[in-house]
Amino acid sequence: MAETTTTTYTADHAPGSLITQDGQMQWAGLLMGPGTPFTVDKAGLTGWEDLPEFDSSDAERPTGHGSWPGARYAKPRKVGGTVWMLPERGASLATVRLLRQAMALGDEERWLAVRLHGEVLAVRARITQRVLAADRVYATQGAAKASVQWTATDPRRYLTGEQSAIVAAPEPESGLTWPLVWPLDWGQAAKTGDAGAENTGSAPTHPLITFRGPCGTPSVTERTTRRRLRYAIDLTAGDELVVDTAAGTVTLNGTASRRHTATADSSPEELFAFGPGVAELSFRPDSAEAGAEMSVRWRSAEW
Repeated sequence: MAETTTTTYTADHAPGSLITQDGQMQWAGLLMGPGTPFTVDKAGLTGWEDLPEFDSSDAERPTGHGSWPGARYAKPRKVGGTVWMLPERGASLATVRLLRQAMALGDEERWLAVRLHGEVLAVRARITQRVLAADRVYATQGAAKASVQWTATDPRRYLTGEQSAIVAAPEPESGLTWPLVWPLDWGQAAKTGDAGAENTGSAPTHPLITFRGPCGTPSVTERTTRRRLRYAIDLTAGDELVVDTAAGTVTLNGTASRRHTATADSSPEELFAFGPGVAELSFRPDSAEAGAEMSVRWRSAEW
């Protein structure tokens, strides 16, 4: 008997991993667009290249014209479009079942990725609407038109390639060598503890930061904004303190929350984000031994 396999189209595949050409889009494990039974209507997608709606904290001036400018925070992004289901002969039922499986209600977000002009951008989203017309064309030929909408609670679109940087704890310069010879040479630090993190997009992005021991009171400062993350905790060799700035969590060795160890001069985790350009980072634990390091992972983000 031949071996059979089942493909789960709701699996959270890497963003854009199935896309091979412009005009294609990938929702979880389902590929749509040219070369597939699911063709995106010529009207394209709504809400993909648009700025998302936003809330504003502008305050009206009580004794003058206009308002005081306040912070603006984007609302969830809604992406919609029409997808034509054009199955091969005899495959109508299998194709519509695939569509049902991939576009069902679910609590967890999945990657929705779109490739245009060679660029693949992706958001984390959930299906919020699926309208499929069971009309005469569908009943007799199996072709159908489906209106679909996704909602991304994080409205930023991310480049699919994740970037990373690893920084060892700084070491002091070797100092002067005797006898002194002019000009004086103070030596070079073998490890500076500094690194740059480039966000090539137009929106701020939140990094995932991991401190590894042995070190005491690990901290990182973004030198342009002067925002700092600093934790009063001693990490031994093998310990990892993971700071998810998007979720606002601080976890020791994957289980125990240590957000309460943040020092008084530490910024709220959710405010520690990389704006467009290069973020200059400085890893400065109070004490460190060989092997202490900080790793940073992020994706460039677009509005």
